[in-house]
Amino acid sequence: MLRFILTRVAMAIPTLLIVAVSVFALIRLIPGDPAALMLGDLADPASLADLRHRLGLDQGLLVQFGIWFGHLLQGDLGQSITSQEAVLPLILERFWVSAQVVLAAVLLASLAAVPAGLIAAWRQNSRTDMALVAVATLFLSVPTFWLGLLLLLFLGLKMEWLPVVGYVSVAEDPMRGLLYLVMPILTLFLHETGVILRMARASTLEVLRLDYITHARAKGLSEAAVLRRHAFKNAFGPTWTLIGLVLGNMLGGIAVTETVFTIPGLGRLLVDSIFARDYPVIQGCLLFVAITYVLVNLIVDLCYPIFDPRVAVQ
Repeated sequence: MLRFILTRVAMAIPTLLIVAVSVFALIRLIPGDPAALMLGDLADPASLADLRHRLGLDQGLLVQFGIWFGHLLQGDLGQSITSQEAVLPLILERFWVSAQVVLAAVLLASLAAVPAGLIAAWRQNSRTDMALVAVATLFLSVPTFWLGLLLLLFLGLKMEWLPVVGYVSVAEDPMRGLLYLVMPILTLFLHETGVILRMARASTLEVLRLDYITHARAKGLSEAAVLRRHAFKNAFGPTWTLIGLVLGNMLGGIAVTETVFTIPGLGRLLVDSIFARDYPVIQGCLLFVAITYVLVNLIVDLCYPIFDPRVAVQ
């Protein structure tokens, strides 16, 4: 088990290094001069050259990467061009907002979709199975921005149950803050339920065809006991991997949902920074999202032996 953990951690280190190099290179490919953006179009050449020197933009790319990577190791992602705030605290503040929505949506979707997938596989080709697959396909097929707009129109404007525009932090006012998070969480919950349900059903169907399931039934165990004690643990491994991928993707790709519901999360910060060409924030957001994705998948790998003990001895 210890060897498995050390191997997975060691594999994550070069991945993070490649991510850092890729983010640095991609940002340098974006047209425009950060120094000119900071000073404005009317800046004189002397001021522009001085700022480029202070930012290290007049040096070679390798030197720039070395300076940036050294600051990165110290937790310094630079300073925002537009707001003059430190990038890392700004990202962490916005990430907390996104994490509340994503974690709640993935948790609720997993709790609903995994049992539904087990039932659909157990009742294969029945009306229950077809109904669950149809609902999952519907949720999966509807884009999140369209689903969010429908919820805004129905729950917000027509029924007036939930607020439509704005955001209140849960830390400041828990009750009002939760009201502003209901529709974003519901939007992601419905979409990801379809994804997880289909995977849970497929992996359970594969397990239910194995010989040891037939043997368990031959011993006289009830179908509920077969599903709970024998099928679930082995079928949940692939679903757990998918949940990790979904969680990583949502933390990095929630920008559309946050834009629809005007939530000041990490995705919204990235979109606003791209429009403002705030290169330090763009670079910091991309790096933070990539590192979060790698760490989430590392945690998924480390938890995998819990569901499949054979992995630990490989």
